[in-house]
Amino acid sequence: MAPRRKPDADLLTTSHWLVKDGHVLASLEVARSRWHRIRGLLGRAGIEGAMLFPHTRSVHTFGMRFGLDVAFLDDENRVIKVLSLPPHRFSGFHVHAAAVLEAEAGAFQSWGIETGDELEISEECK
Repeated sequence: MAPRRKPDADLLTTSHWLVKDGHVLASLEVARSRWHRIRGLLGRAGIEGAMLFPHTRSVHTFGMRFGLDVAFLDDENRVIKVLSLPPHRFSGFHVHAAAVLEAEAGAFQSWGIETGDELEISEECK
């Protein structure tokens, strides 16, 4: 019988960067597996940078220790909606979203992320 592999092994990538208008905003973790999309940021005391959830149309903060800034992205990484969620809330379902970007509450304001922005996910720091 093969040894069981931890779900964290190479399914969560931290070598990405969130870029807007050619400027790096933050480091970016990408939740590549269903397991990581379900677990998200639960159990963490915070996050430096942001986390991207591909194939996601809603999020929650039940059980979270901190509030989130949430951006719903279309399939071209254009921001279609931005909201701030305190702990123990549900975002609602956004049918046109292809992915969700999360960061600690207040991060989007400091990064200047707004509805209509086109974001880039880069593997190289520019």
